Amino acid sequence: MKIVCDRLYNGALAARGVAVIIDVFRAFTCAPLLFSMGVEKLFLIATPEQAFALKEKDRDLILVGEVSGIPIKGFDFGNSPSEILRKGPEFFEGRTVLQRTSSGVQGALLALDAADEVLLGSYALAGSTVKYLLSKKPEIVSLVAMGWELKEIAPEDEWCVRYLSHLLGNGSYDHNEALSEIVFHKTTQRFLRREETYFPPEDPLICLQRDVYDFALRAVKQADRVEVHKISI
Repeated sequence: MKIVCDRLYNGALAARGVAVIIDVFRAFTCAPLLFSMGVEKLFLIATPEQAFALKEKDRDLILVGEVSGIPIKGFDFGNSPSEILRKGPEFFEGRTVLQRTSSGVQGALLALDAADEVLLGSYALAGSTVKYLLSKKPEIVSLVAMGWELKEIAPEDEWCVRYLSHLLGNGSYDHNEALSEIVFHKTTQRFLRREETYFPPEDPLICLQRDVYDFALRAVKQADRVEVHKISI
C-alpha cells in the first residue's frame, strides 16, 4: 500500500486510489455525528443555491453548512458539531441532510473526479477508516488535508494526516505534540477566544476526540448528487 500525503486544493485534484479527504474543523466531524444522531441520508452539496433549490422541492430537508466559516442565512445549522449535539437526536431521526462547507465538502467533490474512491476523514473517523483501508488493501491511499478554504494549511488536518498514516503503519505520531500545535494555533484560538458566536469553544473539544465511530464514510456520486454512505466496520 503506497501512502501519499497531500493538502489543499491541488491535493484534492491530485488524489489517486482511495482518497481520504480530511476536515477536522469541522465538516467531517459533523458528518459522522449527524449519522450517530439518527440521520438517514446525507448529501454533499457544492453551493447554497443548490441546497435551497432542493429544499424548495422537499421542505423536510435539513441544511447544514457555512461559507468562509460563517453560517448560511436560511440554513438550519452552521458547520458546528456542538450546535448539532445540543439539538438532540429527536430532531434528526430518519431525516435527510444536505451539507455544504468551504473545505471538506469542496475537497471531497473535487476528489471524486480524480480518485477511485473517496472517504471522509477526521480524528473521529480515523480508527474506523483505517480498519476499512486495511481490509480493502488498495494500491494507493491519498491522505489529503483540506485546511482553511482549500488555501491555507490548518494544523489539525495536517496532524490528522499523520495520525492516519501512522495507523496505517507509516511514520510516527505524538498526540501531545499534535495538541500543542493545534490548540495554540490561530485556527483553534478563533474558537477559544469566543470572538464570533459561530465559532463556539465547544467545537474543538468534539473535533479532537479520536476514533469515536465504528463506521467509515464514503462519498458516492449518484445522478446529480453526491451521497455519503456509512460503511460498517
